[in-house]
Amino acid sequence: MPVTQTAEASGSAAPDVAPGAEEEAVAPEPSGADRGASLRERLVPPMPGDRLNGWLVALGVGVLAALLRIVDLGRPDRLVFDETYYAKDAFALLRFGHARAFVDGADERILAGDLDVFADGPAFIVHPEVGKWLIAGGIELFGMQPVGWRIAGALAGAVTVVVLARAARRLFRSTLLGGLAGLLLAVDGMSIAVSRTAILDGLLALFVVAAFACLLVDRDRSRAAYADWTDARDGRPVGPGPLLAWRPWRLAAGVMLGLACGTKWNGIYALAVFGLLTVLWEIGTRRAVGVRRPWSNSLAADAPVAFVTVVGSTVITYVASWAGWIFTSEGWSRQWGVENPATGLVGLVPDWLRSLWHYHGEMLQFHTNLDAEHSYSSQPWTWLVMWRPVSFDFESLERGVQGCSADQCAQEVLALGTPLLWWGACLALLVCMWAWALRRDWRAGAVLCGVVATWLPWFAFPDRTIFSFYAVVIAPFLVLAVVYVIGLVLGGPEASPTRRTVGASLAGGYVLLVLLTAAWFYPIHVDAVIPYDEWLRRMWFRTWI
Repeated sequence: MPVTQTAEASGSAAPDVAPGAEEEAVAPEPSGADRGASLRERLVPPMPGDRLNGWLVALGVGVLAALLRIVDLGRPDRLVFDETYYAKDAFALLRFGHARAFVDGADERILAGDLDVFADGPAFIVHPEVGKWLIAGGIELFGMQPVGWRIAGALAGAVTVVVLARAARRLFRSTLLGGLAGLLLAVDGMSIAVSRTAILDGLLALFVVAAFACLLVDRDRSRAAYADWTDARDGRPVGPGPLLAWRPWRLAAGVMLGLACGTKWNGIYALAVFGLLTVLWEIGTRRAVGVRRPWSNSLAADAPVAFVTVVGSTVITYVASWAGWIFTSEGWSRQWGVENPATGLVGLVPDWLRSLWHYHGEMLQFHTNLDAEHSYSSQPWTWLVMWRPVSFDFESLERGVQGCSADQCAQEVLALGTPLLWWGACLALLVCMWAWALRRDWRAGAVLCGVVATWLPWFAFPDRTIFSFYAVVIAPFLVLAVVYVIGLVLGGPEASPTRRTVGASLAGGYVLLVLLTAAWFYPIHVDAVIPYDEWLRRMWFRTWI
Protein backbone atom coordinates (compact mmCIF):
# COMPACT_ATOMS: atom_id res chain seq x y z
CA MET A 1 0.00 0.00 0.00
CA PRO A 2 2.36 2.72 -1.19
CA VAL A 3 2.11 6.33 -0.14
CA THR A 4 1.80 8.52 -3.22
CA GLN A 5 1.04 12.08 -2.20
CA THR A 6 1.63 13.98 -5.41
CA ALA A 7 1.17 17.71 -5.07
CA GLU A 8 -0.47 18.68 -8.31
CA ALA A 9 -0.09 22.38 -7.89
CA SER A 10 3.30 23.09 -6.49
CA GLY A 11 4.28 25.88 -8.80
CA SER A 12 3.66 29.61 -8.67
CA ALA A 13 0.10 30.82 -8.45
CA ALA A 14 -2.02 33.84 -9.09
CA PRO A 15 -2.81 35.62 -5.80
CA ASP A 16 -6.59 35.48 -6.24
CA VAL A 17 -7.03 31.73 -5.95
CA ALA A 18 -9.21 30.53 -3.08
CA PRO A 19 -8.69 27.39 -0.96
CA GLY A 20 -9.10 24.20 -2.93
CA ALA A 21 -8.47 25.70 -6.37
CA GLU A 22 -5.30 24.52 -8.03
CA GLU A 23 -3.09 26.77 -10.06
CA GLU A 24 -1.24 24.39 -12.31
CA ALA A 25 0.35 26.12 -15.23
CA VAL A 26 1.05 23.53 -17.89
CA ALA A 27 4.67 23.82 -18.88
CA PRO A 28 5.56 23.80 -22.57
CA GLU A 29 5.72 20.24 -23.78
CA PRO A 30 6.67 18.52 -26.99
CA SER A 31 3.71 17.95 -29.22
CA GLY A 32 1.88 14.65 -29.49
CA ALA A 33 1.23 11.80 -27.14
CA ASP A 34 3.97 12.69 -24.63
CA ARG A 35 2.38 16.05 -24.00
CA GLY A 36 -1.07 14.51 -23.60
CA ALA A 37 0.21 11.87 -21.20
CA SER A 38 2.00 14.46 -19.08
CA LEU A 39 -1.06 16.69 -18.86
CA ARG A 40 -3.33 13.77 -17.97
CA GLU A 41 -1.00 12.67 -15.18
CA ARG A 42 -1.03 16.19 -13.79
CA LEU A 43 -4.78 16.53 -14.04
CA VAL A 44 -5.62 13.06 -12.71
CA PRO A 45 -2.72 11.34 -10.95
CA PRO A 46 -3.26 7.57 -11.09
CA MET A 47 -5.04 5.92 -8.21
CA PRO A 48 -3.21 3.15 -6.32
CA GLY A 49 -3.28 -0.13 -8.18
CA ASP A 50 -4.40 -2.18 -5.15
CA ARG A 51 -8.10 -1.63 -5.73
CA LEU A 52 -9.22 -4.76 -3.87
CA ASN A 53 -6.97 -3.95 -0.93
CA GLY A 54 -8.40 -0.44 -0.90
CA TRP A 55 -11.89 -1.82 -0.33
CA LEU A 56 -10.75 -4.47 2.16
CA VAL A 57 -8.92 -1.87 4.25
CA ALA A 58 -11.89 0.51 4.24
CA LEU A 59 -14.33 -2.26 5.15
CA GLY A 60 -11.93 -3.54 7.81
CA VAL A 61 -11.80 -0.24 9.67
CA GLY A 62 -15.56 0.00 9.17
CA VAL A 63 -16.03 -3.33 10.96
CA LEU A 64 -13.83 -2.10 13.81
CA ALA A 65 -15.88 1.08 14.02
CA ALA A 66 -19.10 -0.93 14.09
CA LEU A 67 -17.86 -3.13 16.93
CA LEU A 68 -16.78 -0.14 19.02
CA ARG A 69 -20.19 1.46 18.51
CA ILE A 70 -22.60 -1.50 18.64
CA VAL A 71 -21.29 -3.72 21.45
CA ASP A 72 -23.48 -3.12 24.55
CA LEU A 73 -25.39 -0.45 22.64
CA GLY A 74 -28.31 -0.83 25.04
CA ARG A 75 -26.23 0.70 27.83
CA PRO A 76 -27.33 2.99 29.44
CA ASP A 77 -30.81 1.48 29.50
CA ARG A 78 -32.67 4.78 29.53
CA LEU A 79 -33.20 7.89 27.45
CA VAL A 80 -30.15 10.10 27.88
CA PHE A 81 -29.59 13.75 27.06
CA ASP A 82 -31.47 14.81 23.87
CA GLU A 83 -32.57 11.25 23.17
CA THR A 84 -35.69 12.23 25.07
CA TYR A 85 -36.63 14.42 22.09
CA TYR A 86 -35.30 12.61 19.04
CA ALA A 87 -36.20 9.04 19.97
CA LYS A 88 -39.75 9.97 20.88
CA ASP A 89 -40.17 12.14 17.78
CA ALA A 90 -38.95 9.22 15.68
CA PHE A 91 -41.48 6.95 17.36
CA ALA A 92 -44.22 9.47 16.56
CA LEU A 93 -43.15 9.55 12.91
CA LEU A 94 -43.61 5.80 12.75
CA ARG A 95 -47.09 6.00 14.23
CA PHE A 96 -48.47 9.16 12.61
CA GLY A 97 -46.07 10.42 9.93
CA HIS A 98 -45.53 13.64 11.89
CA ALA A 99 -44.31 14.69 15.33
CA ARG A 100 -46.88 14.15 18.06
CA ALA A 101 -47.26 15.50 21.58
CA PHE A 102 -46.50 13.12 24.47
CA VAL A 103 -48.08 12.69 27.87
CA ASP A 104 -46.24 13.63 31.06
CA GLY A 105 -43.90 10.91 32.25
CA ALA A 106 -43.60 9.42 28.76
CA ASP A 107 -39.93 8.48 29.25
CA GLU A 108 -40.66 6.35 32.31
CA ARG A 109 -43.64 4.70 30.68
CA ILE A 110 -41.63 3.81 27.58
CA LEU A 111 -38.88 2.21 29.68
CA ALA A 112 -41.54 0.23 31.52
CA GLY A 113 -42.84 -1.11 28.19
CA ASP A 114 -45.98 1.03 28.06
CA LEU A 115 -46.03 2.62 24.60
CA ASP A 116 -49.44 4.31 25.00
CA VAL A 117 -47.68 7.66 25.50
CA PHE A 118 -49.18 9.98 22.88
CA ALA A 119 -51.30 13.01 23.75
CA ASP A 120 -53.75 14.70 21.43
CA GLY A 121 -52.35 17.14 18.89
CA PRO A 122 -49.05 17.68 17.09
CA ALA A 123 -45.70 18.62 18.62
CA PHE A 124 -43.50 21.55 17.58
CA ILE A 125 -40.12 20.14 16.52
CA VAL A 126 -37.20 22.42 15.77
CA HIS A 127 -35.10 20.20 13.48
CA PRO A 128 -36.01 18.65 10.11
CA GLU A 129 -37.03 15.03 9.88
CA VAL A 130 -34.36 13.02 7.99
CA GLY A 131 -32.34 12.06 11.05
CA LYS A 132 -35.46 11.17 13.00
CA TRP A 133 -36.73 8.98 10.16
CA LEU A 134 -33.44 7.07 10.29
CA ILE A 135 -33.81 6.65 14.05
CA ALA A 136 -37.38 5.52 13.39
CA GLY A 137 -36.04 2.80 11.10
CA GLY A 138 -34.06 1.34 13.97
CA ILE A 139 -37.12 1.49 16.23
CA GLU A 140 -39.14 -0.32 13.58
CA LEU A 141 -36.55 -3.12 13.50
CA PHE A 142 -35.68 -3.47 17.19
CA GLY A 143 -38.57 -1.86 19.00
CA MET A 144 -38.93 1.23 21.16
CA GLN A 145 -35.98 0.42 23.39
CA PRO A 146 -32.37 1.68 23.65
CA VAL A 147 -30.87 -0.50 20.90
CA GLY A 148 -33.77 0.42 18.64
CA TRP A 149 -33.35 4.16 18.90
CA ARG A 150 -29.53 4.03 18.84
CA ILE A 151 -28.74 1.53 16.10
CA ALA A 152 -29.14 4.03 13.24
CA GLY A 153 -26.55 6.37 14.72
CA ALA A 154 -24.14 3.52 15.43
CA LEU A 155 -24.36 2.17 11.88
CA ALA A 156 -24.09 5.69 10.46
CA GLY A 157 -20.89 6.17 12.45
CA ALA A 158 -19.42 2.99 10.99
CA VAL A 159 -20.45 3.94 7.45
CA THR A 160 -18.89 7.37 7.94
CA VAL A 161 -15.59 5.65 8.71
CA VAL A 162 -15.77 3.63 5.49
CA VAL A 163 -16.66 6.68 3.39
CA LEU A 164 -13.87 8.72 4.94
CA ALA A 165 -11.35 5.94 4.30
CA ARG A 166 -12.36 5.84 0.63
CA ALA A 167 -12.34 9.64 0.34
CA ALA A 168 -8.89 9.88 1.95
CA ARG A 169 -7.54 7.18 -0.39
CA ARG A 170 -8.72 9.24 -3.35
CA LEU A 171 -7.57 12.54 -1.88
CA PHE A 172 -4.05 11.32 -1.03
CA ARG A 173 -3.73 8.58 -3.69
CA SER A 174 -2.71 6.15 -0.95
CA THR A 175 -4.45 3.06 0.42
CA LEU A 176 -2.27 3.29 3.52
CA LEU A 177 -3.32 6.86 4.29
CA GLY A 178 -6.94 6.09 3.44
CA GLY A 179 -6.98 3.20 5.90
CA LEU A 180 -5.24 5.32 8.51
CA ALA A 181 -7.90 8.03 8.19
CA GLY A 182 -10.62 5.45 8.70
CA LEU A 183 -8.79 3.93 11.67
CA LEU A 184 -8.34 7.26 13.45
CA LEU A 185 -12.00 8.18 13.02
CA ALA A 186 -13.06 4.68 14.08
CA VAL A 187 -11.36 5.04 17.49
CA ASP A 188 -12.12 8.73 18.09
CA GLY A 189 -13.93 9.12 21.39
CA MET A 190 -16.20 11.97 20.29
CA SER A 191 -17.37 10.00 17.27
CA ILE A 192 -17.95 6.88 19.35
CA ALA A 193 -19.96 8.62 22.07
CA VAL A 194 -22.16 10.52 19.64
CA SER A 195 -22.69 7.48 17.40
CA ARG A 196 -23.92 5.48 20.41
CA THR A 197 -26.48 8.14 21.33
CA ALA A 198 -29.70 8.84 19.44
CA ILE A 199 -28.93 12.43 18.49
CA LEU A 200 -28.70 14.00 15.06
CA ASP A 201 -25.12 15.21 14.78
CA GLY A 202 -23.53 11.86 13.95
CA LEU A 203 -26.06 11.36 11.17
CA LEU A 204 -25.29 14.85 9.88
CA ALA A 205 -21.58 13.98 9.81
CA LEU A 206 -22.28 11.01 7.53
CA PHE A 207 -24.07 13.10 4.92
CA VAL A 208 -21.48 15.89 4.98
CA VAL A 209 -18.58 13.45 4.54
CA ALA A 210 -20.48 11.60 1.81
CA ALA A 211 -21.05 14.87 -0.08
CA PHE A 212 -17.33 15.68 0.20
CA ALA A 213 -16.43 12.21 -1.10
CA CYS A 214 -18.82 12.57 -4.05
CA LEU A 215 -17.22 15.87 -5.04
CA LEU A 216 -13.77 14.27 -4.94
CA VAL A 217 -14.96 11.64 -7.41
CA ASP A 218 -16.56 14.34 -9.57
CA ARG A 219 -13.31 16.26 -9.57
CA ASP A 220 -11.38 13.28 -10.92
CA ARG A 221 -14.04 12.43 -13.51
CA SER A 222 -14.32 15.99 -14.81
CA ARG A 223 -10.54 16.43 -15.01
CA ALA A 224 -10.26 13.20 -16.98
CA ALA A 225 -12.90 14.59 -19.36
CA TYR A 226 -10.85 17.77 -19.76
CA ALA A 227 -7.80 15.67 -20.56
CA ASP A 228 -9.81 13.88 -23.28
CA TRP A 229 -10.99 17.22 -24.62
CA THR A 230 -7.41 18.49 -24.76
CA ASP A 231 -6.12 15.31 -26.41
CA ALA A 232 -8.74 15.69 -29.14
CA ARG A 233 -7.23 19.09 -29.95
CA ASP A 234 -3.64 17.85 -29.92
CA GLY A 235 -3.01 19.76 -26.71
CA ARG A 236 -4.06 23.12 -28.14
CA PRO A 237 -7.15 24.37 -26.24
CA VAL A 238 -9.59 26.24 -28.42
CA GLY A 239 -12.39 28.48 -27.19
CA PRO A 240 -13.75 28.66 -23.66
CA GLY A 241 -13.42 24.97 -22.92
CA PRO A 242 -16.05 22.21 -22.74
CA LEU A 243 -19.31 22.42 -20.82
CA LEU A 244 -19.71 19.23 -18.80
CA ALA A 245 -23.41 19.35 -18.03
CA TRP A 246 -24.01 15.75 -16.92
CA ARG A 247 -22.02 15.19 -13.75
CA PRO A 248 -23.77 12.50 -11.71
CA TRP A 249 -21.35 12.69 -8.80
CA ARG A 250 -22.13 16.38 -8.39
CA LEU A 251 -25.79 15.44 -8.40
CA ALA A 252 -25.13 12.79 -5.76
CA ALA A 253 -23.31 15.38 -3.66
CA GLY A 254 -26.38 17.61 -3.88
CA VAL A 255 -28.60 14.78 -2.67
CA MET A 256 -26.26 14.14 0.26
CA LEU A 257 -26.28 17.84 1.12
CA GLY A 258 -30.07 17.82 0.94
CA LEU A 259 -30.11 14.96 3.44
CA ALA A 260 -27.63 16.88 5.59
CA CYS A 261 -29.86 19.97 5.62
CA GLY A 262 -32.81 17.65 6.25
CA THR A 263 -31.06 16.39 9.38
CA LYS A 264 -29.93 19.71 10.84
CA TRP A 265 -29.99 23.12 9.25
CA ASN A 266 -26.28 23.72 9.65
CA GLY A 267 -25.87 21.42 6.64
CA ILE A 268 -26.58 24.55 4.60
CA TYR A 269 -23.09 25.83 5.40
CA ALA A 270 -21.59 22.71 3.86
CA LEU A 271 -23.78 23.35 0.81
CA ALA A 272 -22.42 26.89 0.47
CA VAL A 273 -18.76 25.99 0.97
CA PHE A 274 -18.74 22.77 -1.05
CA GLY A 275 -20.72 24.41 -3.85
CA LEU A 276 -18.10 27.14 -4.06
CA LEU A 277 -15.32 24.56 -3.82
CA THR A 278 -16.47 22.57 -6.84
CA VAL A 279 -16.62 25.76 -8.94
CA LEU A 280 -13.11 26.73 -7.82
CA TRP A 281 -11.87 23.30 -8.78
CA GLU A 282 -13.40 23.84 -12.22
CA ILE A 283 -11.54 27.14 -12.55
CA GLY A 284 -8.28 25.43 -11.60
CA THR A 285 -8.87 22.71 -14.19
CA ARG A 286 -9.53 25.22 -16.97
CA ARG A 287 -6.38 27.08 -16.03
CA ALA A 288 -4.42 23.82 -16.03
CA VAL A 289 -5.41 22.92 -19.59
CA GLY A 290 -4.59 26.40 -20.82
CA VAL A 291 -8.09 27.80 -21.40
CA ARG A 292 -7.98 31.56 -21.65
CA ARG A 293 -9.81 33.60 -19.00
CA PRO A 294 -10.59 30.53 -16.85
CA TRP A 295 -12.39 32.59 -14.20
CA SER A 296 -14.85 34.28 -16.53
CA ASN A 297 -15.35 31.16 -18.63
CA SER A 298 -16.03 29.04 -15.57
CA LEU A 299 -18.39 31.54 -14.00
CA ALA A 300 -20.29 31.96 -17.25
CA ALA A 301 -20.47 28.29 -18.24
CA ASP A 302 -19.95 25.94 -15.29
CA ALA A 303 -21.17 27.96 -12.30
CA PRO A 304 -24.84 28.03 -13.45
CA VAL A 305 -24.73 24.30 -14.17
CA ALA A 306 -23.14 23.64 -10.78
CA PHE A 307 -25.79 25.76 -9.07
CA VAL A 308 -28.66 23.92 -10.73
CA THR A 309 -27.08 20.50 -10.16
CA VAL A 310 -25.96 20.90 -6.56
CA VAL A 311 -28.37 23.46 -5.12
CA GLY A 312 -31.31 22.19 -7.16
CA SER A 313 -30.88 18.59 -6.02
CA THR A 314 -30.34 19.77 -2.46
CA VAL A 315 -33.60 21.73 -2.41
CA ILE A 316 -35.61 18.92 -4.00
CA THR A 317 -34.18 16.37 -1.57
CA TYR A 318 -34.81 18.63 1.40
CA VAL A 319 -38.45 19.31 0.52
CA ALA A 320 -39.03 15.64 -0.23
CA SER A 321 -37.72 14.77 3.23
CA TRP A 322 -40.80 16.49 4.68
CA ALA A 323 -43.12 14.04 2.89
CA GLY A 324 -44.46 12.65 6.16
CA TRP A 325 -45.55 16.12 7.21
CA ILE A 326 -46.77 17.13 3.73
CA PHE A 327 -48.97 14.08 3.15
CA THR A 328 -50.63 14.15 6.54
CA SER A 329 -53.00 16.83 7.75
CA GLU A 330 -52.35 17.10 11.48
CA GLY A 331 -48.70 18.15 11.69
CA TRP A 332 -47.66 21.37 13.41
CA SER A 333 -48.76 24.39 11.31
CA ARG A 334 -49.87 21.99 8.57
CA GLN A 335 -53.16 23.86 8.09
CA TRP A 336 -51.70 27.36 8.40
CA GLY A 337 -51.94 27.95 4.64
CA VAL A 338 -55.63 26.98 4.61
CA GLU A 339 -56.38 29.15 7.63
CA ASN A 340 -54.48 32.10 6.15
CA PRO A 341 -55.48 32.25 2.46
CA ALA A 342 -53.17 34.24 0.19
CA THR A 343 -54.06 36.73 -2.52
CA GLY A 344 -52.35 37.87 -5.68
CA LEU A 345 -49.39 35.94 -7.02
CA VAL A 346 -48.76 34.34 -3.63
CA GLY A 347 -52.14 32.67 -4.01
CA LEU A 348 -50.63 30.53 -6.76
CA VAL A 349 -48.34 28.88 -4.20
CA PRO A 350 -49.86 25.64 -2.83
CA ASP A 351 -51.18 25.89 0.71
CA TRP A 352 -48.93 23.08 1.91
CA LEU A 353 -45.85 24.92 0.67
CA ARG A 354 -46.87 28.18 2.33
CA SER A 355 -47.57 26.23 5.52
CA LEU A 356 -44.13 24.63 5.35
CA TRP A 357 -42.54 28.05 4.82
CA HIS A 358 -44.42 29.42 7.83
CA TYR A 359 -43.34 26.46 9.93
CA HIS A 360 -39.73 27.10 9.00
CA GLY A 361 -40.13 30.68 10.14
CA GLU A 362 -41.25 29.41 13.54
CA MET A 363 -38.27 27.05 13.69
CA LEU A 364 -35.89 29.86 12.76
CA GLN A 365 -37.30 32.05 15.49
CA PHE A 366 -36.71 29.30 18.03
CA HIS A 367 -33.09 28.81 17.03
CA THR A 368 -32.42 32.54 16.88
CA ASN A 369 -33.72 33.07 20.42
CA LEU A 370 -32.17 29.98 22.00
CA ASP A 371 -29.97 31.48 24.72
CA ALA A 372 -30.87 29.48 27.83
CA GLU A 373 -28.00 28.82 30.22
CA HIS A 374 -26.67 25.27 30.33
CA SER A 375 -23.84 23.86 32.41
CA TYR A 376 -22.32 22.12 29.39
CA SER A 377 -22.61 24.92 26.83
CA SER A 378 -19.36 26.22 25.35
CA GLN A 379 -18.00 28.58 22.73
CA PRO A 380 -16.81 27.11 19.41
CA TRP A 381 -13.25 28.37 19.80
CA THR A 382 -12.86 25.89 22.69
CA TRP A 383 -14.17 22.85 20.83
CA LEU A 384 -11.01 21.65 19.12
CA VAL A 385 -9.03 21.70 22.37
CA MET A 386 -11.99 20.05 24.16
CA TRP A 387 -12.23 22.55 26.96
CA ARG A 388 -15.78 21.60 27.95
CA PRO A 389 -16.93 18.16 26.76
CA VAL A 390 -20.58 17.18 27.23
CA SER A 391 -21.61 14.37 29.52
CA PHE A 392 -24.64 12.64 28.01
CA ASP A 393 -25.07 10.46 31.07
CA PHE A 394 -23.34 9.88 34.42
CA GLU A 395 -24.16 7.61 37.35
CA SER A 396 -22.32 6.94 40.59
CA LEU A 397 -22.62 3.36 41.87
CA GLU A 398 -21.94 1.54 45.12
CA ARG A 399 -20.33 -1.88 45.53
CA GLY A 400 -22.48 -4.68 44.16
CA VAL A 401 -24.67 -2.45 41.98
CA GLN A 402 -24.52 -3.23 38.24
CA GLY A 403 -21.28 -5.16 38.63
CA CYS A 404 -19.40 -2.56 40.68
CA SER A 405 -16.54 -4.37 42.46
CA ALA A 406 -15.05 -1.33 44.23
CA ASP A 407 -16.33 0.74 47.11
CA GLN A 408 -17.55 3.30 44.58
CA CYS A 409 -17.85 3.13 40.80
CA ALA A 410 -18.84 5.45 37.99
CA GLN A 411 -20.27 5.02 34.52
CA GLU A 412 -20.45 7.80 31.98
CA VAL A 413 -21.08 8.65 28.34
CA LEU A 414 -18.72 11.57 27.73
CA ALA A 415 -18.55 13.20 24.29
CA LEU A 416 -14.82 13.82 24.45
CA GLY A 417 -12.56 13.60 21.42
CA THR A 418 -9.44 11.47 21.77
CA PRO A 419 -7.07 14.14 23.15
CA LEU A 420 -3.87 13.33 21.27
CA LEU A 421 -5.81 13.13 18.01
CA TRP A 422 -7.65 16.42 18.44
CA TRP A 423 -4.69 18.33 19.83
CA GLY A 424 -2.56 16.96 17.02
CA ALA A 425 -5.24 18.10 14.58
CA CYS A 426 -4.90 21.68 15.86
CA LEU A 427 -1.25 21.63 14.81
CA ALA A 428 -2.07 19.80 11.59
CA LEU A 429 -4.49 22.56 10.59
CA LEU A 430 -1.65 25.07 10.85
CA VAL A 431 0.41 22.88 8.53
CA CYS A 432 -2.52 22.70 6.10
CA MET A 433 -2.80 26.48 6.09
CA TRP A 434 0.91 26.74 5.35
CA ALA A 435 0.71 24.08 2.64
CA TRP A 436 -2.17 25.83 0.91
CA ALA A 437 -0.90 29.41 1.31
CA LEU A 438 2.72 28.78 0.31
CA ARG A 439 2.70 25.53 -1.66
CA ARG A 440 -0.78 25.91 -3.15
CA ASP A 441 -1.53 22.27 -2.38
CA TRP A 442 -5.18 21.74 -3.31
CA ARG A 443 -5.54 18.83 -0.91
CA ALA A 444 -4.74 21.01 2.06
CA GLY A 445 -7.22 23.57 0.74
CA ALA A 446 -9.93 20.91 0.45
CA VAL A 447 -9.38 19.81 4.06
CA LEU A 448 -9.52 23.42 5.23
CA CYS A 449 -12.78 23.94 3.34
CA GLY A 450 -14.28 21.02 5.23
CA VAL A 451 -13.27 22.60 8.53
CA VAL A 452 -14.57 25.99 7.44
CA ALA A 453 -17.94 24.50 6.47
CA THR A 454 -18.43 22.62 9.74
CA TRP A 455 -16.79 24.85 12.36
CA LEU A 456 -16.49 28.54 11.48
CA PRO A 457 -20.26 29.23 11.06
CA TRP A 458 -20.76 28.62 14.77
CA PHE A 459 -18.66 31.68 15.58
CA ALA A 460 -21.54 33.81 14.27
CA PHE A 461 -23.72 32.74 17.21
CA PRO A 462 -21.83 33.76 20.38
CA ASP A 463 -25.01 34.18 22.42
CA ARG A 464 -26.72 30.95 21.36
CA THR A 465 -26.72 27.85 23.55
CA ILE A 466 -24.34 25.50 21.73
CA PHE A 467 -22.34 22.44 22.73
CA SER A 468 -18.96 20.96 21.92
CA PHE A 469 -20.40 17.67 20.65
CA TYR A 470 -21.50 19.59 17.54
CA ALA A 471 -17.83 19.23 16.61
CA VAL A 472 -18.41 15.57 15.71
CA VAL A 473 -19.13 16.88 12.21
CA ILE A 474 -15.71 18.56 12.15
CA ALA A 475 -13.92 15.40 13.33
CA PRO A 476 -13.58 13.70 9.88
CA PHE A 477 -11.85 16.77 8.47
CA LEU A 478 -9.59 17.03 11.51
CA VAL A 479 -8.61 13.42 10.83
CA LEU A 480 -7.87 14.31 7.20
CA ALA A 481 -5.63 17.15 8.39
CA VAL A 482 -3.71 14.78 10.65
CA VAL A 483 -3.35 12.19 7.90
CA TYR A 484 -2.18 14.87 5.47
CA VAL A 485 0.66 15.76 7.84
CA ILE A 486 1.46 12.09 8.43
CA GLY A 487 1.82 11.73 4.66
CA LEU A 488 4.31 14.60 4.67
CA VAL A 489 6.22 13.00 7.54
CA LEU A 490 6.37 9.63 5.76
CA GLY A 491 7.74 11.25 2.63
CA GLY A 492 7.11 10.42 -1.01
CA PRO A 493 8.40 7.53 -3.12
CA GLU A 494 11.47 9.57 -4.03
CA ALA A 495 12.58 9.90 -0.39
CA SER A 496 15.72 8.07 0.75
CA PRO A 497 15.40 4.87 2.80
CA THR A 498 16.74 6.67 5.86
CA ARG A 499 14.19 9.48 5.43
CA ARG A 500 11.39 6.94 5.04
CA THR A 501 12.49 4.98 8.10
CA VAL A 502 12.63 8.07 10.30
CA GLY A 503 9.30 9.28 8.96
CA ALA A 504 7.64 5.91 9.50
CA SER A 505 8.99 5.77 13.06
CA LEU A 506 7.64 9.22 13.91
CA ALA A 507 4.27 8.66 12.26
CA GLY A 508 3.90 5.17 13.67
CA GLY A 509 4.80 6.36 17.15
CA TYR A 510 2.17 9.09 17.02
CA VAL A 511 -0.54 6.75 15.72
CA LEU A 512 0.31 4.20 18.43
CA LEU A 513 -0.03 6.88 21.13
CA VAL A 514 -3.40 7.93 19.70
CA LEU A 515 -4.62 4.32 19.75
CA LEU A 516 -3.43 3.79 23.33
CA THR A 517 -5.10 7.03 24.41
CA ALA A 518 -8.31 6.03 22.67
CA ALA A 519 -8.30 2.67 24.47
CA TRP A 520 -7.68 4.40 27.80
CA PHE A 521 -10.68 6.70 27.40
CA TYR A 522 -13.00 4.16 25.74
CA PRO A 523 -14.79 3.13 28.97
CA ILE A 524 -16.06 6.67 29.61
CA HIS A 525 -17.48 6.92 26.09
CA VAL A 526 -19.61 3.76 26.37
CA ASP A 527 -20.99 3.90 29.93
CA ALA A 528 -18.76 1.11 31.21
CA VAL A 529 -18.75 0.54 34.96
CA ILE A 530 -15.28 1.36 36.31
CA PRO A 531 -13.94 2.18 39.81
CA TYR A 532 -14.42 5.81 40.69
CA ASP A 533 -10.65 6.28 41.06
CA GLU A 534 -10.17 5.02 37.50
CA TRP A 535 -12.84 7.42 36.26
CA LEU A 536 -11.18 10.31 38.10
CA ARG A 537 -7.80 9.51 36.50
CA ARG A 538 -9.40 10.11 33.12
CA MET A 539 -10.60 13.57 34.12
CA TRP A 540 -7.41 15.36 33.08
CA PHE A 541 -8.92 18.79 33.60
CA ARG A 542 -11.54 20.13 35.99
CA THR A 543 -13.57 21.42 33.04
CA TRP A 544 -14.12 17.81 31.96
CA ILE A 545 -16.18 17.11 35.08
